[in-house]
Amino acid sequence: MVATSQIGKRLADCAPGATGQIAYYAGNEIGAKLMAMGVLPGSMVNVLRLSPWGEGLYIKVDNQLIALRKEEAACIVMK
Repeated sequence: MVATSQIGKRLADCAPGATGQIAYYAGNEIGAKLMAMGVLPGSMVNVLRLSPWGEGLYIKVDNQLIALRKEEAACIVMK
């Protein structure tokens, strides 16, 4: 699901403790992989922590704990 207008900021730009709802995916390939894992548009996301060198994020999505690379998180646009 790709939209043409920006609704909010990308998950990769969020600080630990940030909470939001997934609006859409900016990349089709990564978006399809995330949807297969159950990370769907409309899901609530909480950024738990960043990796020590800032290369990834540890998030909670609808009671699932997931680690994402910065490139993958950049494809998720939040409301």
